[in-house]
Amino acid sequence: MAEAQLAPEKTGTLLGHPIDEAAARRDPRLSNEDLVPLKNQRWSSYNLFAFWMSDVHSIGGYVTAGSLFALGLASWQVLVALLVGIVIVQVFCNLVAKPSQKTGVPYPVINRAVFGVKGANIPAIIRGLIAVAWYGVQTFLASEALVIVFLKFFPAMKPLYDVHQYGFLGLSALGWICYGILWVAQAALFWNGMESIRKFIDFAGPAVYVVMLVLAIYLVSKAGVSNISLNLSAGEPLDFAASIPVMISAIALVVSYFSGPMLNFGDFARYGKSFKAVKKGNLLGLPVNFLFFSLLTVITASATTPVFGHLITDPVKTVQEIDSVFAVLLGGLTFVIATVGINIVANFISPAFDFSNVSPQKISWRMGGMIAAVGSVILTPWNWYSNDDAIHYTLGVLGALIGPLFGILIAGYYLVGKQKVWVEDMYTMKPSGKYWFRNGYNPNAVKSVAISGVVSIASVLIPKALLDSGATTVNATWIGNYSWFLGCALGLLTFWYFEKRSPMINLEPNGVEVNDGALA
Repeated sequence: MAEAQLAPEKTGTLLGHPIDEAAARRDPRLSNEDLVPLKNQRWSSYNLFAFWMSDVHSIGGYVTAGSLFALGLASWQVLVALLVGIVIVQVFCNLVAKPSQKTGVPYPVINRAVFGVKGANIPAIIRGLIAVAWYGVQTFLASEALVIVFLKFFPAMKPLYDVHQYGFLGLSALGWICYGILWVAQAALFWNGMESIRKFIDFAGPAVYVVMLVLAIYLVSKAGVSNISLNLSAGEPLDFAASIPVMISAIALVVSYFSGPMLNFGDFARYGKSFKAVKKGNLLGLPVNFLFFSLLTVITASATTPVFGHLITDPVKTVQEIDSVFAVLLGGLTFVIATVGINIVANFISPAFDFSNVSPQKISWRMGGMIAAVGSVILTPWNWYSNDDAIHYTLGVLGALIGPLFGILIAGYYLVGKQKVWVEDMYTMKPSGKYWFRNGYNPNAVKSVAISGVVSIASVLIPKALLDSGATTVNATWIGNYSWFLGCALGLLTFWYFEKRSPMINLEPNGVEVNDGALA
C-alpha cells in the first residue's frame, strides 16, 4: 500500500512575508501552534525506545513486574504472561500511533475525525483528568524517595516528617518540602518544551538501567548466585489448570498498567520521523526492554531475602536497607529521576494537549500542563493514595473509561474511516467540514462512550459494592481486572454498529486533500 501523502502547502506573500494558506484557513477556536500538524518530525527509534524506558523504569513498574512473580506461577509461565501482555501493548500502541504519526497531530486532535471537532473534548477531558490524578500520585511517590535521601543526610529533620507535629492537609512539613522540590523541577523541565523533555528521557531511561544493574550485581554478590531464584511465590505452586486464569489475570494487569500512555501514545508518535521508526522504537522499548527490566527486578528482589532476611519488592526500600550513604544518595536520586521521567511522559504531556484542545486560543500547551500540575496538588494525592476504596472509586472509575475511548478511536480510524483523514477539516467549524457531523459532535461516538462506559464502570463498581454491602458472599471483583478489555471491545463494536446503521463519517472526497494512513 502507498505511503501517506500530505497535501502540499500553498504559500503566497503579504508585505514580503510568506503566507501559509492552510494555516490561514484554520479556525482559531480549534488551533494553536501546539495543536497544528508538525512540519518537522524528527524523533528516531532510539528516542521512542528511551520514552518507553522512562515509562517502564519507575517504582510502580518495578513493583508491578515483581508482583507477577509472586502469583504462584512457574517462572516460565510468568515470562509467557509478561511477553503476551507486553506484545498486546506493542500492537495496540502501533495502532494508536499510526494516525498521529501520519498526520502529525496529537491525540485530542485526531479524535476530531471520530468524535467531531467539538466532541473530541470528551475523550480529551477524560484522559486529562486521569493524568492529573496520576501526576499527583507519581510526584508523591517520588517525593517519598527524596525524603529518604534527606533523612539519611540530615537526620535532625526527622521530626519534620511527623505529620502530627508538623503537618498541613495531611502531609508532613518535610513531605511538603520534597513534594514542592519535585513539583517545581518537573514544571521547569516541562516549561522548556518538548525538545528538553526528549533530551531528559533520552538520559533518564538508560541512567536507571545502570543503577539497577549496579544494585542487582551488589545484592547478588552479597547473597550468592545459588540463593537467587526467579520464583518469588511464598505459597504452594499452582497446578497447570489453576495457573491458566492467573496467567490471564497477569496479562490483563500488564495491559491495564500501560493503558493510560497507550491511549494517548499519538502525542509522542506524532514526533516520529516515520511510522517504521515508531514501530521499531516500540519493539525495542516494549517486549525487549520490559522483559529485560522484569528479569532484573525479580533478580534484585530475590536477592533481598538472603541479604536482608525478608523479601522487598520496593526499590526505594531496598536502597534504604543498604547501610551506605552513597548507595542511598545514588539509588534515591535515580528512582526520583525515573519517576519524574514517567510522570512527564505519561501524566504531564497528555493533559497539556488535552486541556489546550478545549480552548486553544486561551489555553496553550504550557498552560494546559500547568493546569494539570496545580490540579494535582489540589487533589492532595497523599490523603487517598493509601486508601483502597478511594483508589477504587476514583481512578478505578476513570480508568474504566480508557478502554471504551481506545476502542472507539481504533474503530473510527481503521474500520469506519478506512485509515483516511482529511487533515484540514479537523481545523474548521464550518458545517460543510467533514468532522462537523451534527453541531460539532458525532452522535454515534457519544452514544458509544455512554454505553460502553457505563458497562465498563459497572464491572469495576458493582462486584465490590455487592461484596462490601453483604448482598453476596461471592467475590466477583476479579471482573474489574478486565474492565479495559470489556470497555475496549464494547466501544469498538457499538461504534462500528452505529456507523453501519446511521453513517456519520463520510469517506467521499469533497475537494480537500486526504492523508491516507495506509500500512507502510
